[in-house]
Amino acid sequence: MTSQIKTVLLLALLSGIIIVLGGLMGGRTGVIIAFGLALVMNVGSYWYSDKIVLSMYHARELAPEEAPYLHRIVEELAVNAGIPKPRVCVVPEEAPNAFATGRDPQHAVVAVTEGLMRLLSPEELRGVVAHEVGHIVNRDILIQTVAGVLASAIVTLANIFQFTAIFGGNRDGEGGGNPIGALVLALLAPIAAGLIQMAISRSREYLADDTGAALCGQPLALAGALAKLGAASGQIPMREGNPSTEQMFIVAPLFGNGGMANLFSTHPPLEERIQRLRAMAARR
Repeated sequence: MTSQIKTVLLLALLSGIIIVLGGLMGGRTGVIIAFGLALVMNVGSYWYSDKIVLSMYHARELAPEEAPYLHRIVEELAVNAGIPKPRVCVVPEEAPNAFATGRDPQHAVVAVTEGLMRLLSPEELRGVVAHEVGHIVNRDILIQTVAGVLASAIVTLANIFQFTAIFGGNRDGEGGGNPIGALVLALLAPIAAGLIQMAISRSREYLADDTGAALCGQPLALAGALAKLGAASGQIPMREGNPSTEQMFIVAPLFGNGGMANLFSTHPPLEERIQRLRAMAARR
């Protein structure tokens, strides 16, 4: 229920931002158009956000015979968690990382990058998958995915509004072509995207670590995986994707295109997560 309430509030906030942007750049006409866009995006993000994110990262579903060990641990951990087995996808990226998506456990997907498959030991891979299954069990995946998709959409729409304002904008005398408005939008768009990312509580990452460690029974394996991923992800940037989806990944990815959205960290310090897992292992 808490996740559902947060999702509704997030959709309302994003809709308000989009409508305000429309009003700034197009007056009453802009508000009407923006309201229509917000309505379409709300419906689309709820039902199709997972497909949008998977498409954004060119993720491909893996058949069981392509990655039998990965499928086996996903199935085992899903049984431990009492949920249906999620679909398994691979992302064609050297940057080692993973995320889960889907609107509920019945429509969940666990996605891993090619780099992650090559970097981690079998035990560490199991720990990472357990973390992602933890997000599914804790009902984090809907709000994470919706936040990523709509934050990306806000940046895109703001860029369109800026272009419209600078090169003519609305012709009905209601603020079209306002260069000050365009400057405001240029500043607001990445800040809005960053604030949306930060709205996703960092405590959800700690909780997914705890849940994942309990599911796999190996807190140290997850801690070791986080250490490797943190070191590698800081050196190997993602070629595709958008910083507005950063909160979906197990560790904050480095994006080659940079941008102000990278200034807003959506993850708690990696060192603290590792220390918590080591303390958990010591208590076992």
